[in-house]
Amino acid sequence: MSKIKPSKGAPYARILGVGGYRPTRVVPNEVILEKIDSSDEWIRSRSGIETRHWAGPEETVAAMSVEASGKALADAGVDASRIGAVVVSTVSHFSQTPAIATEIADRLGTDKAAAFDISAGCAGFGYGLTLAKGMVVEGSAEYVLVIGVERLSDLTDLEDRATAFLFGDGAGAVVVGPSQEPAIGPTVWGSEGDKAETIKQTVSWDRFRIGDVSELPLDSEGNVKFPAITQEGQAVFRWAVFEMAKVAQQALDAAGISPDDLDVFIPHQANVRIIDSMVKTLKLPEHVTVARDIRTTGNTSAASIPLAMERLLATGDARSGDTALVIGFGAGLVYAATVVTLP
Repeated sequence: MSKIKPSKGAPYARILGVGGYRPTRVVPNEVILEKIDSSDEWIRSRSGIETRHWAGPEETVAAMSVEASGKALADAGVDASRIGAVVVSTVSHFSQTPAIATEIADRLGTDKAAAFDISAGCAGFGYGLTLAKGMVVEGSAEYVLVIGVERLSDLTDLEDRATAFLFGDGAGAVVVGPSQEPAIGPTVWGSEGDKAETIKQTVSWDRFRIGDVSELPLDSEGNVKFPAITQEGQAVFRWAVFEMAKVAQQALDAAGISPDDLDVFIPHQANVRIIDSMVKTLKLPEHVTVARDIRTTGNTSAASIPLAMERLLATGDARSGDTALVIGFGAGLVYAATVVTLP
């Protein structure tokens, strides 16, 4: 017989509040076109992106996270002192250690909350949400703050015609807490590491320790390029369109609902064509509101789902209590999908 006392948390968990932060600088396609041979029409037709936000010097990963988190806490009506854990998903915090989550937890005024970062690319918000749900139900934290935040402008090669127009900056956050009814469904998640080369960093950090820059990529002026995100666009597109629609359907099945039961669809904001293809494959009814925040926000990786969720609620295109399917997918390749009740 085990001597360990069983854990005791809430019967279920739910998203109680959401907040977002977009940097003040809005960057139109015309700025991107200064360094690549393309056109505004091509960028819009290939991605749907019209503008994106780029962070200024003071809009750090931590600063944007604190702003988004403050809004989420206010929306949830939960004081920061009651947050038991802070989970931050990001690939653009450049200090290997400590985790940026610890700084954010302190700046928000939590009472020594557990704090850690995760690296799961564009699926990071879904990973964090799943961990938060487990903490609340298991009882290790009553309230959990989940943050997706990126400064992808720091990891963008502005001379790369395939990716220069894609990425934006921003932070989105949600507060997860106890619920008396199911409000976050089972997560369908996984990875396909055999496809890891399709989205990757151009140069690993340790290459800069060697001293020999002869094999490092150079910009048009002969300077060594900072590491950036690169991808095999067509391979990623095919995978996202065909495989992620299957994962989305599995998440619906796991939650015990059909597309007709949905009110909102919030996919990772990677590409409008991917979003539209998934809508078609899933045969979503016309009444389902579909997030297309990418048009004015760009691809913000881990931040894209909470930012899109916040905007839909702010504009009234989605309402509190709506049933939403969320799915993130990206570098790794990794993915995570679940059905949630909107705060």
